[in-house]
Amino acid sequence: MSFWKNKKVIVTGGAGFLGQSVVELLKKKGCSHIIVPRSKTCDLRKANAIKKLLKETQPDMILHLAAVVGGIGANRENPGKFFYENLIMGVQLMEQSRIFGVEKFVAIGTICAYPKFTPVPFKEEDLWIGYPEETNAPYGLAKKMLLVQSQAYRQQYGFNSIYLLPVNLYGPRDNFNPNSSHVIPALIKKCFDAKATGDKEIVVWGTGKATREFLYVDDAAEGIILAAEKYNKPEPVNLGAGFEVSIKDLVEMIVKFTGFKGKIVWDATKPDGQPRRCLETSRAKKEFGFVAKIKFEEGLKKTIAWYKSQNE
Repeated sequence: MSFWKNKKVIVTGGAGFLGQSVVELLKKKGCSHIIVPRSKTCDLRKANAIKKLLKETQPDMILHLAAVVGGIGANRENPGKFFYENLIMGVQLMEQSRIFGVEKFVAIGTICAYPKFTPVPFKEEDLWIGYPEETNAPYGLAKKMLLVQSQAYRQQYGFNSIYLLPVNLYGPRDNFNPNSSHVIPALIKKCFDAKATGDKEIVVWGTGKATREFLYVDDAAEGIILAAEKYNKPEPVNLGAGFEVSIKDLVEMIVKFTGFKGKIVWDATKPDGQPRRCLETSRAKKEFGFVAKIKFEEGLKKTIAWYKSQNE
């Protein structure tokens, strides 16, 4: 509690899916000075807006969660936008934080930074052994530059910036917009929509063979806050739950939990994305004691219950 008591903390993306969980946890831990910049009044793509924000708030720490993100479809349609906006936000925010003397910068990267064919489970030292999966490479590389910048700034300026790599997140308050949502919320919405309209089938992208790992949003928030409190080294750190599930098994679980009784049709003309994803998570445990707590089935049921409660 005492760590956060008098700290002024900026949480970019603090009104978003992950950000809301992080802000709630900061409040529980006694942080009373939390600043959540909103894009309407503070455009983080513009250096002058960042300078104004830092001058007015004088933060001790920045948790940079803001990102322009989406699923495979959104990544394919917006490679330039996703690259530019994520890169420019991160680069300028870290540079101005250094100039303004911010004590610590917590950069949130992405699992999309890993090479397409990374040995499973993904180890942090394998980040540079190849090019990311093509559908989300521009986004992944833009976020990966935060790691390069973090390490370079630590080396040259002694700037305390750390870099975390959360795996795919899910949970209540996720983005359920079919144009930009990730796999779990997209599937939950598909099942409920089909039930509501009486459709006898749902169409799912890919072959179902790809695997993914998922981290419940409150677990991710816990990992970020623990790292903010305890971790001050240049090496990147994975945040994950340490398991993988095939998209086929995932779809079957969601169909079961939502009560959809129809048929699953696989559209193999659409991409699977990265073939496998599963993180090696021992560094987070060793360095700041983070271990994911929420079991996957439990988290899925909570997410489905939340979505149902919002749409009744």
